[in-house]
Amino acid sequence: MDGSGGGGGRALDCRSFWKAGAYEGPTAPTREFQDALEAGDFDRARVHPKFLHTNATSHKWAFGAIAELLDNAVDERSNGATFIKVDKSINLKDNSSMLVFQDDGGGMDPEGVRRCMSLGFSTKKSKTTIGQYGNGFKTSTMRLGADAIVFTRAIRGSNVTLSIGLLSYTFLRKTMKDDIVVPMLDFKIQDGDIVPLVYGSQGDWDSSLKIVLDWSPFSSKEELLQQFQDVGSHGTKVVVYNLWMNDDGLLELDFEDDDEDILLRDQGSASGGFTKSQKEIVKQHISHRLRFSLRAYTSILYLRKFDNFQIILRGKPVEQLFITDELKFKKVVTYKPQAAHDSHVALVKIDVGFAKEAPILGIFGMNVYHKDRLIMPFWKVLQEGSSRGRSVVGVLEANFIEPAHDKQDFERTPLFIRLEARLRQIIIDFWKDRCHLIGYQPIDPQLRSQYKATLKDSGGPGTQVHHKASSARRTGGLSSNLLPETYDDITVGLANNGSHLQSSGQAQENNMESEGLDEDLVEIGSSGVLDPNFIEKLSEENIALFSRREELRQRDTQLKQTIGDLEHELEETKKKCGQLAAQLKAWKNQQHLP
Repeated sequence: MDGSGGGGGRALDCRSFWKAGAYEGPTAPTREFQDALEAGDFDRARVHPKFLHTNATSHKWAFGAIAELLDNAVDERSNGATFIKVDKSINLKDNSSMLVFQDDGGGMDPEGVRRCMSLGFSTKKSKTTIGQYGNGFKTSTMRLGADAIVFTRAIRGSNVTLSIGLLSYTFLRKTMKDDIVVPMLDFKIQDGDIVPLVYGSQGDWDSSLKIVLDWSPFSSKEELLQQFQDVGSHGTKVVVYNLWMNDDGLLELDFEDDDEDILLRDQGSASGGFTKSQKEIVKQHISHRLRFSLRAYTSILYLRKFDNFQIILRGKPVEQLFITDELKFKKVVTYKPQAAHDSHVALVKIDVGFAKEAPILGIFGMNVYHKDRLIMPFWKVLQEGSSRGRSVVGVLEANFIEPAHDKQDFERTPLFIRLEARLRQIIIDFWKDRCHLIGYQPIDPQLRSQYKATLKDSGGPGTQVHHKASSARRTGGLSSNLLPETYDDITVGLANNGSHLQSSGQAQENNMESEGLDEDLVEIGSSGVLDPNFIEKLSEENIALFSRREELRQRDTQLKQTIGDLEHELEETKKKCGQLAAQLKAWKNQQHLP
């Protein structure tokens, strides 16, 4: 059970993140570390406590803060990182939950860890690295909990160093600090032994050790050094504790409902005008689950497939999901941003298609990535109440615009505004050309008459839909977070003149200019209406597939339980056999006695 304390009962009186910044501190620092500050502050990076909290409010969403820490590990791939583990741990001082991040990257030397725990410093200027502001560690850890401790081990040439840094908002608040330091401890490997590495005075080092032991979840130097055992020869472990709570006094992060996931409380209810059966389907869709399921969110967090790298969430690797693979009737559109004349901006490829649940669910939006990282998932560039663009989903990587500091939005620059207008038009054009492929009446009058004639000759749209229910049952082909694909890409033949519209998963290049966009040219009128027979048939098929999947899930759970029971029964039987064998042996020995 999660306690409200931390660090041996040392926790803030207010454990709600959005209220924790309201306090009054002294106007001048106490004398506790004045001598150390005057002697030199290399052992501690200066941080103002109020700014520490204010800075973290840039993260409105807790998962956005977690993504920042994942980015750091993903960037470490260039230094050999092969995994980032995200898991729950227990603070032994008060039995409260802690959030742990661990990677096997290059680690940080003493100078590097000080840069990490200082404010506004970054060495990441590469065109491929995700992090760039040098502020992500501070904002993300402080958004998730009041305190964080870092363990990092690095090899630089022949030198092997181990460093520990404590970023404790609780310590700063409880001791009423104004201008304070972040305790740092360094060690080195010398003749096979771990020995302290002192940059200032031994008194400074001892003072830092005392603060770390008093205000962290660890009670001795030996416990601190034990944290390096699973780090390996190089890597970093970040432990966030005194996790923030909601207004009901429960942890904002839910570790209990799913032992293979981390959930956000109060984020799982499906909204919108859905029927009861549709709500059940919506709850399983990635566009909904990413709001509250860390596993769902991280499955689409990076655009490209990892090469020799894994995100391991609570002991189980996250299976990457690629949204473009989940679309039907796909099309590729290219867009050239109108950047400055002296800049070299490449053409941007935009994948657009219908969600495979179309037209049952009106899931839509553009998924915009920046340097491989998802910034805006299912961004609704069209108004939600409009029938235009229903079920249209797109994916693009927009490296020509800059993300906001929390990496959940983009800076509202002219480039971004022009992109938004272009995406709006791309969706409208795609909808206009292909909405009939998911059961809507065509918008073009000539196409509409041909379509009606085709439906009349073929007996309705339902006869041309080939669902994949049987193949899904044969292969068990369920995506990790999306529903089974229900419909094949289909070819709708048009009567009269024998022309046809062909839909396919193949990329179709369509170079389009970014000027002359006029949404008023597109008139929907009453044509954006679904054929009642078509929608009813598709609804029945989707609900049947959903029910079938739930049956398979329940059967899988039952089988796992049966296997567990049998394994337990086998172990008990083995124990009894061992006991009987021992008794038999003892009896035989007694029989041979004179």
